[in-house]
Amino acid sequence: MPLNGNTSEPQKRRWRATPVLVLLAVAVVAAFVLRRDAPIEVRTARVEMGNIRSVISTNGKIEPVANYEAHAPLATSVKQVLVKQGAAVKKGQLLVVLDDANVRAEMARALAQQKAAQADLAASERGGTQEEVLSLEPQLVKARTDRDSAQRNLDALKRLAAEGAASAAEVEDAKNALARADAQLHFLEQKKTKRYSNSELARVSAQRDEANAAYAAAQDTLAKTNVRAPFDGLVYDLPAKQGGFVAVGELLLQVADLRKVKLVAFVDEPDVARLSLGKPIEVTWDAIPGRIWRATVNSLPSTIMPHGSRNVGETTSILENADLKLLPNINVGVTIVAAEHDDVLVVSREAVRNDDSKPYVLQIVGTELKRREVQTALANLTEVEVTSGLAAHDLVAIGSLNGKPLAEGMQVKY
Repeated sequence: MPLNGNTSEPQKRRWRATPVLVLLAVAVVAAFVLRRDAPIEVRTARVEMGNIRSVISTNGKIEPVANYEAHAPLATSVKQVLVKQGAAVKKGQLLVVLDDANVRAEMARALAQQKAAQADLAASERGGTQEEVLSLEPQLVKARTDRDSAQRNLDALKRLAAEGAASAAEVEDAKNALARADAQLHFLEQKKTKRYSNSELARVSAQRDEANAAYAAAQDTLAKTNVRAPFDGLVYDLPAKQGGFVAVGELLLQVADLRKVKLVAFVDEPDVARLSLGKPIEVTWDAIPGRIWRATVNSLPSTIMPHGSRNVGETTSILENADLKLLPNINVGVTIVAAEHDDVLVVSREAVRNDDSKPYVLQIVGTELKRREVQTALANLTEVEVTSGLAAHDLVAIGSLNGKPLAEGMQVKY
């Protein structure tokens, strides 16, 4: 038996505490059940009528359409630079003058060679020089006289031999003399008309042609020492410095007509198949925020080539640049509109799900999610065109705010 009457009190308190614990457990379970069935808060999107574009976003480079590059025709110094970079110039305007002393000397030598070759060719056509032709004429006259005399002598000896007054040996000597006279006359006539062989004539003609070419080349080089604008344009590159030395082929300046410029756009390989002629292009330049230049696709890529770390195809377009804001060699942003549909049903791309490659959405009907299979067409990074399965103003779920996956039949709030 307990020594005091208080030993039963703790046991009574434990029995009183047990109902409280049971009630708390029931409350927790009930709260969990109630919370499990509570509506989930979701982000939503509305199906709307609108326009949708599928675009190719890339970069490009501006190049001149009409471009002129002047290069040094010889190694020389720059005498004068008459314009500044960025200057507008007119067709025919003198821009740069090079030292032409050496080329003028070369031109004089070429002219002398040309005249000498022409004289040689004329001499070959006449049968020799003027002195040679004049000295040949008396020789021809003497040769003809000698031949005629030998012929008369032969004729006379033949008559005498017939009368027995001349021997056969004398007649034979006369024949030989006539043959020698004929040969000498023929030689001199050949010398007059066919002094040079065909190969010699060809050589003289080639020398004449070479001299003409050298003179023409010297003339062309001399003309290029005075650099003139070939058309109205803008000097956008001017490496030539007055008093400086330039090597053969070194760039002096570049002039372009920038009222129209060429865009070269670099399209990534996966997007090349989406290109077609005539598609709209929008061009932006970071230096002029908010400005958009518009054009269309003028050419399609013919090959894929490396461009930095990318494989790209190049497409070109012509841009109007009346205010001359777009400059050669700048990098620009390019947006190519691959496809565009107007007045169609569009919905947020986040709302469209895929199940076994079949697109569907979770439409909110009242407070419950209903699965709706849809057919889609055009899509971009933010929107999808819906061709069937939904109507304008339908409300669809994008996702839950607590990250819980959504499924058909869930109760939601928004």
